[in-house]
Amino acid sequence: MQRLDEIIQQLLRDGGVPGLSIALIRRGEIAELINAGTRNTSTRAPVEPNTIFDAASLSKPMFAHAVLQLIDAGALSLDAPLAKYVPDYVSDDPRAADVTVRNVLSHTTGLPNWRGNDYPLKTYFPPGARFNYSGEGFVWLQRVVEVISGKPVDSVMQRLIFDPLEMRDSGYVWRPQFDANHADPHDGALVPGTKAKPMAANTAYSLQTTASDYARFVQSVLSGARLKPAMARLWLDPHVRVGWHRSQCLAPTVLESDQQVAWALGWGLEPDHGTFFHWGDNGRFKSFAIGSVVSRSAAVVFANGENGMSIMAELIDRLMPGEHPGFRWLNYARYVSSGH
Repeated sequence: MQRLDEIIQQLLRDGGVPGLSIALIRRGEIAELINAGTRNTSTRAPVEPNTIFDAASLSKPMFAHAVLQLIDAGALSLDAPLAKYVPDYVSDDPRAADVTVRNVLSHTTGLPNWRGNDYPLKTYFPPGARFNYSGEGFVWLQRVVEVISGKPVDSVMQRLIFDPLEMRDSGYVWRPQFDANHADPHDGALVPGTKAKPMAANTAYSLQTTASDYARFVQSVLSGARLKPAMARLWLDPHVRVGWHRSQCLAPTVLESDQQVAWALGWGLEPDHGTFFHWGDNGRFKSFAIGSVVSRSAAVVFANGENGMSIMAELIDRLMPGEHPGFRWLNYARYVSSGH
């Protein structure tokens, strides 16, 4: 049987991905850290255990965890309207007054992922009516957290997540210490680009971290750490079934079909298979995390190439065997090895 390290090298080579950093959790403990390939194809510098990657949208579940801690502490309510704290984020839209914390975390705000010429910032259906993935909602909630805490969100994350979980190589803004060892982004032809170094936090996508640091966070998800027991259960309960084969669905009427995917409070769910998941896509950085509370196992994967999601399904199939309808729903072009 082909060894895992050989499989990873083949996936990197044949899939056109420069580097990977992987953390595996078994029985609640970080069991293995795997680093393969290069953080820059020009310098050939290897990916190492403390190499910093863009977590991309894996930023969202971590911020959700901090928000739920604030709710447990009585600083916020799950059904509090965001407009109560930050009334000017969405203008000229009376329906936006109904958007709650719960709507943001379950992606049922009715807001677009990001505003633009095609989709101005407004609600496209009544909040709570159905799923539509929205980074805008997370930024609005970030501003709420900054208002109620009186601090920048990166400081809040430091207090509630990074320090307690001993995540020493993580931040929603760039830190000087990250300069020494970070992965660079690569296009589909493996040409390296310039690493963006976020100076302002964005809880939807700006997290900088390592696979081992993010695995410490996922350990807390598996154990329910830092949440009251009722909240630890609630945040992984399905709040909405996903009925559309893409993450974006802003049309006025939708012909829904079961995608075998649901959304909790910050995580996607594969309810029929007992797994939670999230993906990240910052263009030339891709990421994926998946776990099972029942088996207390999980996998975290960071890639520094545009082709990263093409190998993710096969890689996760090796790391967390089983059916994963989340990949069908995400619908990325998929590399298939010659051995399959």
